[in-house]
Amino acid sequence: MKAIYLIGFMGTGKTIISKALGERLKVQVTDCDEAIVEYAGKTIPRIFELDGEQGFRDFEQETLIHLPAENHVIATGGGAVLRDENRAHMKENGIVVWLVASTDEILKRLETDQTRPLLAEGDKAKRIQNLYEARKELYERTADIRIDTTGKSPDEITLEIMSRLTEYHV
Repeated sequence: MKAIYLIGFMGTGKTIISKALGERLKVQVTDCDEAIVEYAGKTIPRIFELDGEQGFRDFEQETLIHLPAENHVIATGGGAVLRDENRAHMKENGIVVWLVASTDEILKRLETDQTRPLLAEGDKAKRIQNLYEARKELYERTADIRIDTTGKSPDEITLEIMSRLTEYHV
């Protein structure tokens, strides 16, 4: 089985869904953000502080391309689609599932989250809207499958993905 890459904006459920999907498919799961922290030896906020967003994106790309491309579910970071190389790697090596949610849902899910460097300053709702709009086309171009997670349980989302993966003989 080709790798399954979960892409989408922060707060759409990539981490939770990757674990549930990996369990159902009985394959290994990697959360890219966790792998980056392990690889870099520092937290994501610390990477942003010391190396900036560009440094973080370098760690992200290096991590993504070294993950197994078979029998694996990978939860990418929300900005993984920003680099052409990442998008090409995912398209070439796997099935790309785009998890989407309404901006209201994302704001609700992230309202108490203090770990997101890109949301640390300014009006969180406006920041979410602007970042999402800037990335939306990249998500659309990269995705093989689009799943709306708004108002759905992890089980509902996972079952929907599983039914859509049959189109790819998974």
